[in-house]
Amino acid sequence: MSYRVEHTDDEWLVILGKDRFRVLRGDGTEPSFKNAYWDEHREGIYRCGGCSAVLFDAGDKYDSGTGWPSFARPVSPEVIEWRPDNTAGMIRTEAICANCGGHLGHVFHDGPPSTGLRYCMNSLALLFEPREG
Repeated sequence: MSYRVEHTDDEWLVILGKDRFRVLRGDGTEPSFKNAYWDEHREGIYRCGGCSAVLFDAGDKYDSGTGWPSFARPVSPEVIEWRPDNTAGMIRTEAICANCGGHLGHVFHDGPPSTGLRYCMNSLALLFEPREG
């Protein structure tokens, strides 16, 4: 698949560092309740940790009780691609940055009534930008 931002694995490793590379390019998952944004409550936006594309608004973030940052919706449907993920003995839907192809987390159909979706993201796949004010 072709994305607007593309690099070799070696280039991504230099750009992202080991931990972000493991999540964004290696489909990794960070520990629940031990990540940067699961308990973040400030207003702002969340960007892709790989390419800085705007993905989520903090107003759509909610406490899912899972220990990972969870959102009811992205800023627009075009910023996230969905891909079937049948790894780890589960049937899930992977969420991918449409701009760079980075693995963000998964989408589940157990979210709040507004959308019924839970975008369960890895903090290492995101960059939080607090709203000034």
